[in-house]
Amino acid sequence: MQRRTNRTLFPRALAALFFGCSSLCAAAGPEFSGVYPALAFFNDGNECGIGAVVPWQDRLWVVTYPPHAPNGSDDKLYEIDENLNVTVRPESAGGTHANRMIHRESGQLFIGPYAVDRDRNVRVIPPASMPGRLTGTARHLLHPEELVYFASMEEGFYEVDVHTLTVREIHPDANSLPDRGGTLLPGYHGKGLHSGQGVLVYANNGENSPEAMRRPDIESGCLAEWDGRGWRVVRRNQFTEVTGPGGIYGGGNPATDPLWSVGWDHRSLLLMLRDAKTAEWRAFRLPKASHSYDGAHGWNTEWPRIRDIGEADLLMTMHGMFWRFPAGFGVDVTAGIAPRSTYLKVVGDFCRWGDRIVLGCDDSARSEFMNKRRAKGEIAAPGRSHSNLRFIAPEKLDGFGPPAGWGAVWMRDRVSAGDSSDPFLFSGFARRGVHLAQECGQAARFVFEVDRLGDGQWTVLDSVEVPANGHLWRAFAPGETGAWVRIRSEQDCPAATASFHYSSHDPRDTAADPLFDGLAPADSASHTGGLLRAGEGEGTRLQFAATTMADGQPTAAGYYEMDADMRLVPVDAPGARQQLCEKVAVPAGVLEVDAASVLCLDDAGNRFRLPKGNAAFDRPGMPGGERVAREVCTERDLFNAHGTFYELPAENAGGLRRIRPVATHNRRITDYCSWRGLLVLAGIAADNPAENTHIIRSEDGQSALWVGEIDDLWKLGKPAGHGGPWKDSPVAAGAPSDPYLMNGYDRKSLELSHDAKDTVRFTMEIDITGDGWVACAVFDVAPDECFRHEFPEGFGAYWARFTADRSCKATAWLVYE
Repeated sequence: MQRRTNRTLFPRALAALFFGCSSLCAAAGPEFSGVYPALAFFNDGNECGIGAVVPWQDRLWVVTYPPHAPNGSDDKLYEIDENLNVTVRPESAGGTHANRMIHRESGQLFIGPYAVDRDRNVRVIPPASMPGRLTGTARHLLHPEELVYFASMEEGFYEVDVHTLTVREIHPDANSLPDRGGTLLPGYHGKGLHSGQGVLVYANNGENSPEAMRRPDIESGCLAEWDGRGWRVVRRNQFTEVTGPGGIYGGGNPATDPLWSVGWDHRSLLLMLRDAKTAEWRAFRLPKASHSYDGAHGWNTEWPRIRDIGEADLLMTMHGMFWRFPAGFGVDVTAGIAPRSTYLKVVGDFCRWGDRIVLGCDDSARSEFMNKRRAKGEIAAPGRSHSNLRFIAPEKLDGFGPPAGWGAVWMRDRVSAGDSSDPFLFSGFARRGVHLAQECGQAARFVFEVDRLGDGQWTVLDSVEVPANGHLWRAFAPGETGAWVRIRSEQDCPAATASFHYSSHDPRDTAADPLFDGLAPADSASHTGGLLRAGEGEGTRLQFAATTMADGQPTAAGYYEMDADMRLVPVDAPGARQQLCEKVAVPAGVLEVDAASVLCLDDAGNRFRLPKGNAAFDRPGMPGGERVAREVCTERDLFNAHGTFYELPAENAGGLRRIRPVATHNRRITDYCSWRGLLVLAGIAADNPAENTHIIRSEDGQSALWVGEIDDLWKLGKPAGHGGPWKDSPVAAGAPSDPYLMNGYDRKSLELSHDAKDTVRFTMEIDITGDGWVACAVFDVAPDECFRHEFPEGFGAYWARFTADRSCKATAWLVYE
């Protein structure tokens, strides 16, 4: 048996601390925000995600995966003990697997193609016997004590004897078919599998078409059920998790337990609930925290889960939000779903292990797949794909990003008189509101109904009238409560939109947490920065081409490498620094800063404007530039503009139209990258504090880097900024301004002014869904007037733009606090 021991991790004497105390001892080895860099997992594929993490027989079991390996790979099954010693199991066969189930009767954990018994003996089902990218394992409908089902991502369905591991093929995996296309169900890219109520339920979350590679709003995915005789399509949307109260063990009471499935469409998240009495599914909608998951191809979602973490509520992950999910969620009681916090990490699986939540992540891929864009340039990828685990205290799940989300029940949909929308979540957020818009030649009335207790009893909350071809913002007061809300139209409407914008109070201010002490401020004249890359080779060291600034001038340059023990050492390798600078050069001309704001263009040439931060960013920083965009989690980009970090979805998931701010840092961060599960930042002040353990100083004392975890960025400071589409700008009558970002900011105010001799009428349009415009307000501004407008608390929109009814020089200035 091969064994790899991470000597810098938990010594045995500290095992009791890990399992019995709320904090880990610093002597446990290099650890930053719950990530142990020496624990990183590597493969030779274009991606190395962690597909499953399961506690079993006093061990944590982990499988990694590459992007497409239906017949095995160099990925491993890992066994981790209480001291974080890692055993690479010699039975490892690899493959792209994320399935896991514990079979009570035989006392086995099924994870990937492996069966692990109570004595931790491992048996493997060879890929030749059960080919495919295994995505789910479920209890058998007829013989659950003896058999289990396996499903692959390409509709391979198998029946396996739990004792002999004999495989019977129910339907072949599509990778073995000539066209490699699905033959049973619409959609592709299977994600979830669960059984109960006499059916086997399977979900896929993608579409295999050229159009799906470009647009996130096409028909895609499928939720389907099989009764042993044939398949029935339940809903033609993108779905991932399928589970029930039995969770990883399968159905405890399969005849009566509810079944749950989570998915999405271009409007919002979807939650499906199967009623055991009627065998029918009910649909509910929830807001999305992030649009980075929205690709219609389905590649960006990994494996969202609903899992038991040892608390009264289950934990659900979906579209960048941690959710409380009631363990008793069922047909008669649907109340209680609530957001915990938002996150940036790509979480493939999670579990409770001892007194920690373990997140299995997808961190650093060698391939960008389709996530390429001009703003990143031709930056070299990490030398090897790798990912890591993160260990956090359960209460930390509430302390990532503040809960906020956006979702629609209708998006330019045809609605008939009397039609009611799907129920939309109405609880869990402090500030709630909805934009209503309709494209009808006459005014239209819409009725809001509320299910107050989650018991299916609906009462009228209010009714509103939306003007012909008009828009209305309806804020919900704190006293307007309930589990779910739905909207009913009283007229036929050819195109109706109802887009909810929710947020909770952001407790942050503009000051950063002390863990960021030492990052160079925007106006710093003396600091160390440079360029970064996760290098090549077995150990994958971090490479750093450093530049030191003193009084605004570059004074020194060096080349450094950092290993898993977090030693940053100078390396005398002729040409290495220059070679690294060429591989990860910052592309020029990505952003343009003018008097109004920050102008950026997407790859199609569409113009967008972002707020400004500290005025020092109007001037150039370090020679070579400062990084604007880089992938920091697999198919997730971090965007850095004028002192603010943003989450930037891939172009085929909305791109710049769906960007959201994370934090305003106002620091001279020259570069950043993902490495061994950590986020590494370059840009350290010369007078950095010695007590900040997140700063790694070089052994020669000339350079330094900051290391932490990507979701630490929420602690950098509340998103804030100022600017607008116009600042004393020439404006042509009737010509709309560039779009200016509104999404993700807290308190918002507007100022309008102009130089015309007569009153100017300004029309403000907003993008309420991330893909179109509605007229929101009209402001008449007199000559020499500076008109001011405070937006209502909780008012949300993705973008704003303005038109003037006469040519003039105008200013449209927004302040976000």
